[in-house]
Amino acid sequence: MLIYAKQPIYYIINNHPSKIKILYLSKDLDKKEYSRLMKMDFEVKRIPAEAAQKMSKNANHQGFLAEVDEYKLQSYRSFFDSEFVLVLSSLTDVGNIGAIVRSAYALGVDSIIACGVKNLPLEPILRTSTGALFDMPFALEHNIHTVLNDLKTSGFCVYGADMGGEDIRDVVLTRKRVLVLGSEGEGLTSRVVSKLDKVVSIKMSHKFDSLNVSVAGAILMDRMRI
Repeated sequence: MLIYAKQPIYYIINNHPSKIKILYLSKDLDKKEYSRLMKMDFEVKRIPAEAAQKMSKNANHQGFLAEVDEYKLQSYRSFFDSEFVLVLSSLTDVGNIGAIVRSAYALGVDSIIACGVKNLPLEPILRTSTGALFDMPFALEHNIHTVLNDLKTSGFCVYGADMGGEDIRDVVLTRKRVLVLGSEGEGLTSRVVSKLDKVVSIKMSHKFDSLNVSVAGAILMDRMRI
């Protein structure tokens, strides 16, 4: 997997250095910092700016690129002992998913299950999560109905985000809880809503249709911390 930009790469250097295979630099570093990187257990290569642009497909790499280990998906059944699980229903935008992963890790979510899609490009999700994906157990399971049934059977209370739900500030939460976030355009389907134990929402101070799913998700995750 190739990642680029200073922030995600330094997150992995500082927290998961063993996952880096090769660090590519297309900019000069402070001698002390360059010496520190050279002493680590991965290869450091200097490359021309043109090569960095080609590798990153003209994205903003900031002079830092790295080949890292592939991310290993987990089985969602290994999450049954968790307390706080996030389920993504048919989300496909990697920018939103990466932001959600980053917020989930910061706000105490134990694991994430992506449903309703057969495949997800993990490389851009790792980049947009600023490296936090390596710290977040993540599963991919197409059938959300099977997932929700299994979670409920394992003792979880399932909460889903929808504009018509109860204000999350008024909800009494259970210890084992699931938050389900719907897709950007369609939200949660009626069939998914029928499987929820409680529908929750963020009450707005002003008339407004909705928040971006990653923003709404972060607010709900924070208010669902116990």
